[in-house]
Amino acid sequence: MQLQPLLAVLKSIALIIIIQEILLNGDSISEAAKITSFPGQPPVNFQQYSGYIAVSKNPKRQLFYYFVEAEANPDSKPLVLWLNGGPGCSSIGAGAFCEHGPFKPIGNTLLKNDYSWNKEANMIYLDSPAGVGFSYSANKSFYTEVNDEKTAQDNLMFLKRWFIQFPNYKNRAFFITGESYGGHYVPQLAQLIVQSKASINLKGIAIQVMKWPIQCVTIQHIGDKFKLMETSALFVLKYGEKCQTK
Repeated sequence: MQLQPLLAVLKSIALIIIIQEILLNGDSISEAAKITSFPGQPPVNFQQYSGYIAVSKNPKRQLFYYFVEAEANPDSKPLVLWLNGGPGCSSIGAGAFCEHGPFKPIGNTLLKNDYSWNKEANMIYLDSPAGVGFSYSANKSFYTEVNDEKTAQDNLMFLKRWFIQFPNYKNRAFFITGESYGGHYVPQLAQLIVQSKASINLKGIAIQVMKWPIQCVTIQHIGDKFKLMETSALFVLKYGEKCQTK
């Protein structure tokens, strides 16, 4: 994969960030959050957004997201949150532009990704925790003190405030997905949503390449069925009766 188009995309996102820092007002959606197009991007029929959500105002801590609506019928498609692992891996730099986002950087252009997940879902790619990708904390000590529990709390706060900006998605079927160290982020966020009784229509979680035991109700292999990815290591986990797998 060529780095030049990816760097151009990242520069474009950085410019969007600067504009949003100036124009975004409170918790309302701003046109500044809408992405018209990336450098070298082909024409598309879906909307893209990016921006910051404040998860703490004192001290200031903000998480950056890239939101891609489904290619067709976004109003009837589920909402999916993607979290890369690491810790420290950007969900935007890796998940969105190197794995299953709508575009693939090739040469000097962005090509449509035939395996993009936004063919079947509305996708949120979140840089988390603060310090990863474009997400940041004004209190630099946060970077050495952050742990999985705090990450889950910030991710939940992000979701609550994101739904304020995108209220038409508030009651949408919602799935949390991730890979690698996301195997910690995903279930801990799901657990916090359930325990806190947050008004989020959580339907299930999905983790790619898990190697430790989990408890679930059903494990449905969807990689080949929906052709959402080029590998076949994605499983959907739903709540209910317990089962054991490795």
